[in-house]
Amino acid sequence: MSARRRCTGAILAGGRAARFGGRPKGLEHVGGQRMLDRVVRAIGEACDRVVLVANDGSAANWLPGVPALRDVRPGGGALSGMHAALSSAGGDDVLVCAWDSPFVPGALLVSLRDAGTLEDADAAVPASNAPWGFEPLVAWYAPSCLPAIERALDSGVVHAGGWQGTVRTLRLDASPWGDPARLFFNVNSPEDLVHAEQLFAMECPL
Repeated sequence: MSARRRCTGAILAGGRAARFGGRPKGLEHVGGQRMLDRVVRAIGEACDRVVLVANDGSAANWLPGVPALRDVRPGGGALSGMHAALSSAGGDDVLVCAWDSPFVPGALLVSLRDAGTLEDADAAVPASNAPWGFEPLVAWYAPSCLPAIERALDSGVVHAGGWQGTVRTLRLDASPWGDPARLFFNVNSPEDLVHAEQLFAMECPL
């Protein structure tokens, strides 16, 4: 039996957070914990190592002991973050998760990794009601995705989703882990943060 392929977990902490006044929103708390710490715990269940992809000058202080990477090709938003993660992974597969998604369970990320490797896919993504029909920022990507991402960056079409149609992409039903609307809820504004607290309280009542 061949050795299991290594996988790097990449927490994507980019974005200007304009609706948060430029504050690093992943450091905000949900259920008494930073969203960043919730994502670290989930992605740590599925990966061999964890890195943080962020261009903020203070990012190195957010997770002591976790490498903080900057975009290799800035200006492409989350796609640049995905590119940085794969570029620095040394041939590892990469699981990405946005740092403002506090409800993504580790078991789902494990299943994405297992499904992608078992099916020898280039990408494994969870199905959802997102514009592309899946979550591009909660996904597993093989090194073979890097050229497709670079082509997208070269073209100036820097959406996080869409380029997956040019590689072999496996879609995974996420419903066994809960309602996708909750699983993939991300916090973009103070109002979203209030709603995240409400969702947490519904899941974990006192």
